[in-house]
Amino acid sequence: MLARAFLSALMVCALAACIACTNQNPDQIRQKTAEETAAVKRDTKAIAQGLKEGLSNKRSIDLNKASRQDLESLPGVNAHQAERIIAERPYANTHQLVTRRILSEDAYSQIQDRVVVNQ
Repeated sequence: MLARAFLSALMVCALAACIACTNQNPDQIRQKTAEETAAVKRDTKAIAQGLKEGLSNKRSIDLNKASRQDLESLPGVNAHQAERIIAERPYANTHQLVTRRILSEDAYSQIQDRVVVNQ
């Protein structure tokens, strides 16, 4: 019964849409299509730009001020390492992560372009 009511409502909507389309002349339909196409193009461009920015977002994280969550967002840094980074503050340079034996040289090489030390 519910399915039949839903199907009937769907049919009424489809019929109303068809009637609305037939009341427009071809120029109105072309104009509406052009407007909708432009909107889709604009929205698609905005989505693509957002994805590009999100994928290339390599904001720098200050080792002396970053939260544990920020540090854990770095590739290869786990919760224990993030806690050690915080405990060993302050840092004079980023390579101290290696010299203080918090990260290996390989792990450091993965994040060295994403960490900074602001004095």
